[in-house]
Amino acid sequence: MAHMVRASSGLSYPERFYAAASYVGLDGSQSSVKQLSSKFSNDTSLLLYTLHQQATLGPCSIPKPSAWNPVEQSKWKSWQGLGTMPSIEAMRLFVKILEEADPGWYPRTSNSVLDPAVHVQINSTKAEPSFESGASFGETKTITSEDGRLTETQDKDVVLEDPDTVSVYNQWTAPRTSGQPPKARYQHGAAVIQDKMYMYGGNHNGRYLGDLHVLDLKNWTWSRVETKVVTGSQETSSPAKLTHCAGHSLIPWDNQLLSIGGHTKDPSESMPVMVFDLHCCSWSILKTYGKPPISRGGQSVTLVGKSLVIFGGQDAKRSLLNDLHILDLDTMTWEEIDAVGSPPTPRSDHAAAVHAERYLLIFGGGSHATCFDDLHVLDLQTMEWSRHTQQGDAPTPRAGHAGVTIGENWYIVGGGDNKSGASKTVVLNMSTLAWSVVTSVQEHVPLASEGLSLVVSSYNGEDIVVAFGGYNGHYNNEVNVLKPSHKSSLKSKIMGASAVPDSFSAVNNATTRDIESEIKVSQEGKVREIVMDNVNSRLKVSSRQFKRCEYQIRLDNHNASLIFLLCILDIKSSG
Repeated sequence: MAHMVRASSGLSYPERFYAAASYVGLDGSQSSVKQLSSKFSNDTSLLLYTLHQQATLGPCSIPKPSAWNPVEQSKWKSWQGLGTMPSIEAMRLFVKILEEADPGWYPRTSNSVLDPAVHVQINSTKAEPSFESGASFGETKTITSEDGRLTETQDKDVVLEDPDTVSVYNQWTAPRTSGQPPKARYQHGAAVIQDKMYMYGGNHNGRYLGDLHVLDLKNWTWSRVETKVVTGSQETSSPAKLTHCAGHSLIPWDNQLLSIGGHTKDPSESMPVMVFDLHCCSWSILKTYGKPPISRGGQSVTLVGKSLVIFGGQDAKRSLLNDLHILDLDTMTWEEIDAVGSPPTPRSDHAAAVHAERYLLIFGGGSHATCFDDLHVLDLQTMEWSRHTQQGDAPTPRAGHAGVTIGENWYIVGGGDNKSGASKTVVLNMSTLAWSVVTSVQEHVPLASEGLSLVVSSYNGEDIVVAFGGYNGHYNNEVNVLKPSHKSSLKSKIMGASAVPDSFSAVNNATTRDIESEIKVSQEGKVREIVMDNVNSRLKVSSRQFKRCEYQIRLDNHNASLIFLLCILDIKSSG
């Protein structure tokens, strides 16, 4: 997804594209092509050239050049490879590639192509403060935006204090951290194991990173992890041996970290899976079987039981994907899934979560030109896609956001729509598909960023959500913490056809064991409702366990399911 640069949005499209094309010297002449190759690598130059052709001339329609001219053949093949990509998508992708290769291009663009309202501020002598050590919240500070604008801000929405002194829920706080923080970045991976947040890789100033850092969530101390790389039977401590990447996914698994996918300087054909052993502090390539997905970044990877579910992303050629793959972590075998129904359109930088160990939810994401606000659900038992009606205060379209689940609540933070950052922290009750707003921050703060990370942990016995990094015109390395109140999940209810069933409704083939376990929980005469899609299932209650049990069966015409109302009136003591 293109950087959502609010601060540098003095030019909108297509003017921003023409400013970028002018900056790199593309005017259609042969000399301009040579000038382009003198500024960038051959691969970047070729990609910028073909995107410029697609944006200005449309799909390639010229005859294939002679084999005696390999340079022109390469340009022709690259242009042909864009197919029918719309002009506006080519423009946005052109700007994205330029920003990755030369993050400071916009302030250096000729004044003649800049917004006149911005022109006065470009040559300001105010220095940009360093963000490498973390921002000092609660202070008024003047920052220089990417296009040279000066913005005086005060982060009144983020409170600087220690997490154990916070008495107010649903408000972001910035804990005082110690130790050397990581370099500012976005599109990194983060995961929690044993009250420690591990952060790996990412993108800083268009360069992929390969460092691993850990934040102790008990004392809020940063430290860098010195790692080794195991290749076959050999081991090296040289960090240069580890592939640097961004847009990957970091998943905790059996006291190990799994790094899946990601964009790299020299991408492989298939999507790599790296494993980090916390005891040995070593990285190694995970050996898998079956046909792996093609190399990509910006995909979602969701841990469901003992499997990883991979959806979408963007391949090494910047083509968007909407394919579905599963990696069985017991057998380490890949399987490509041909699901039925209408899947989400190809996208990257979306968010995914699992509900009731059965339903995979996909929210948002974007193409090169469009951000989405749709919600799709995949039934992992039937492998069928469906799109559901969202209730409540639905979020705006966004990409580059992050999400974590606590119970049946799915918290979404950050992201952007190519114009501004998403300032609202929202939560989805996955049983009712109802959205609500948790809190809101100003658009300029790191929480309203693209490519930030989000993890969940506990502190003093309470759940906390921890955000790190992101890009909002600046690369950030701030840590922010939220204590959610869980108020969005008050009741579990039977859902209609337009919503995802809750954990009780999700039972397709209920067993005696399932029902008995629910009866044991209801020791105070509470009513439990269990929807059973399989009308042939039989209800059995052991007379040894219960002195008296009454139940009523009725047919729910709305969803053609059997509803079992189990009223536990008297529980026989274990004696």
